[in-house]
Amino acid sequence: MLIRVYYDDTDACGIVYHANYLKFCERARSELFFKQGKSPALNGGHFVVKHIEADYKKPAKLGDMLEAKHKIISIKNSSLVLKQSIWIEEIQIFEMVSVLVYVIDNRPAKLTKETKVFLESIF
Repeated sequence: MLIRVYYDDTDACGIVYHANYLKFCERARSELFFKQGKSPALNGGHFVVKHIEADYKKPAKLGDMLEAKHKIISIKNSSLVLKQSIWIEEIQIFEMVSVLVYVIDNRPAKLTKETKVFLESIF
């Protein structure tokens, strides 16, 4: 997914504010579901972030075109580990690894085999 950096994404110096990289990744992740005609809320549940590790490598600036990339590291019964990265052309500027837990009614719920196959197909 391509993301343009707008003025409201930046700080006073025109550099992308650090928290916005998380938003970019969240939007890009949701967009993968929408492109398949699905919602990120699947089968009565949704994913919540349990843990994030973020690595800021280079800054993005006002007007830059960013590309978000995704890769599943692992899928378990009720969670997945996802690596997401942000690129400007061939330069990786940000990477995060997150643990996402599938919940129904605020409790961890088992991912169906079909859901696991779907997740592997979009990431």
